[in-house]
Amino acid sequence: MAKPPNGKEVVLLTLAGHRVPYKTSETRKLARKLTAMFQTFDAIADPALGPPRVKALRAAMAKAAIDCVLVPRADAHQGEYVPPSDERLQWLTGFSGSAGFAVVANKGAALFTDGRYTLQAGLQVDPGTFEIIDSVSNDTMGWIARKRPGGGTIGFDPWLHTADAIAALVKAGKPKGLTLKPLTRNLVDFVWGKARPTPPTGAVSVQPLILAGVAAETKIADLQRTLKVEAQDACLLTLPDSISWLLNIRGADVAHNPVVLAFMLVPAAGKPELFIDRAKIGPDAKNHLKLVEIKPPDELLTRLTKLKSEKKRVRIDPATAPELCVRRLGQAAVHGADPCILPKACKNAAELKGARTAHVRDGAVLVRYLAWFDREAPTGRLDEITAASKLEALRAETQHLKEISFPTISGAGPNGAIVHYRVSTESNRKLGPGELFLVDSGAQYQDGTTDVTRTVVIGKPTREMCERFTLVLKAHIAIATARFPKGTRGVQLDMLARQPFWQAGMDYDHGTGHGVGSYLSVHEGPQSISKRGMANLEPGMIVSNEPGFYKAGAFGIRLENLEVVTEPSKINGGDREMMGFETLTLAPFDRRLVAIAMLTDAERAWLDAYHARVLKIIGPEVGPDDRTWLKVATAPIA
Repeated sequence: MAKPPNGKEVVLLTLAGHRVPYKTSETRKLARKLTAMFQTFDAIADPALGPPRVKALRAAMAKAAIDCVLVPRADAHQGEYVPPSDERLQWLTGFSGSAGFAVVANKGAALFTDGRYTLQAGLQVDPGTFEIIDSVSNDTMGWIARKRPGGGTIGFDPWLHTADAIAALVKAGKPKGLTLKPLTRNLVDFVWGKARPTPPTGAVSVQPLILAGVAAETKIADLQRTLKVEAQDACLLTLPDSISWLLNIRGADVAHNPVVLAFMLVPAAGKPELFIDRAKIGPDAKNHLKLVEIKPPDELLTRLTKLKSEKKRVRIDPATAPELCVRRLGQAAVHGADPCILPKACKNAAELKGARTAHVRDGAVLVRYLAWFDREAPTGRLDEITAASKLEALRAETQHLKEISFPTISGAGPNGAIVHYRVSTESNRKLGPGELFLVDSGAQYQDGTTDVTRTVVIGKPTREMCERFTLVLKAHIAIATARFPKGTRGVQLDMLARQPFWQAGMDYDHGTGHGVGSYLSVHEGPQSISKRGMANLEPGMIVSNEPGFYKAGAFGIRLENLEVVTEPSKINGGDREMMGFETLTLAPFDRRLVAIAMLTDAERAWLDAYHARVLKIIGPEVGPDDRTWLKVATAPIA
């Protein structure tokens, strides 16, 4: 932001693309408002920092008498997003993706991540220090065994790994002479030292009953009935979104996810105990949380030890709970799924009403944005940061934006081929003619969470662009129009989206869809449409529908809507009820990129019907100029 030299007026160009003079206090206030964003574009990866930090870590490993150490991207709650104080993987390696882990041995180190992040990882970490390995197709213990052929001791922080994950590693390492050793202090934290940020103390807020749909007292009573039926004395909850959902509270501990970092012990009878930093609880939240007993987080392990000594049966989810909690409970631990995960995923009527309202609001923002983009992109003035900032600014103008649901993926040309690309001041790229622009973004509104991706062309597309875009569109339509019986899992639907690609000899290295919360995490389980989607799809679940195509060094294409699983209904002539999807997202697809001849009659009919619905619902929500643009963008396909 420019400063006025000698009191003279200077024109400012803010990140949101607004030009304002610095002359008056009003314009200075406007500039500050426009740049108060939920995302930044600072370059956060410096590969050069990796080698000295790994060297220091190895010195700490030697003193701890271990041959190898595991460094996950995780906190004690296993969230996808973690607070700065738990960004150990990024601090050590430079990698900023939301999924991955590092293994540092005496000689050699590796960063394991999946296909969404392999290109990104190559740009962010020092290749001389870390091998980059596909976490899906490679064996962690096999890699360690190659570095330690005679066996060795692997250190890990038992707060940062689930019980299931450690059990799997122990099983895989035993034949190779590899043993796992829980550490009493985290070695990365030790090396990080005083520079490590302090843990967050974000304020707790209350989710109104009109939006939550069910009172917290009712949810707790339902959970306690389940515990009694299954002869369990208590349940330990460790997932922030489960606790936030159960208590109808939200938090500000983690960027983009309005969850509260805490632990909760729910007895089969009596008052639940919430282990949380009291600094997070203001007057309103304090009054609401009278339904629980507030305790400091550092009392949790002592409480678990007491339950063990009393020979209680405590339900704990080994797939999500820290290994340390399971160890502390010992024989008192009864392994079982987190009882909040499924009811949280199946949205009630109030939550679905909120989701629909949020998507109409967000749809109007998207139409305004896409119309603005069509006007501005041909001028050559736009870059990726300006484009991302404009979208957030438009969402902020609704006065309902609480946060963005993740940093906007704003990728032009070759940057669009990086699946989870994060634009920075270093990578920022001008948008040029003949390029594709991929924008994947979302908002956290109090009545719902959104996540939407559109790919648009600047100028004239190539034939290849249109053909690949249409393949993605066909895959998207296959999911949107799917009908399926109860008991269908996401893995079964995933194949429908991949069929157009497989027939063309192609595929994409990410899931077709993930679950989405209700003003909670944008990535929510257990539901997903993916090769790992083993959970049954149930009515009320919200999932994304986002197949894609990526040509490294050239362009990326992804088309994403959110869908809600509908109640079963009869099909004329059928003999059983079928579920399907209701599309929540309301924004046009770029018709200029559609190779019409590649679509079937049914696919064209779906596209026309979807666009007609967008025009009908969103048209009245936008101004005359944007409505005129929308009418053209949603016109029936030729």
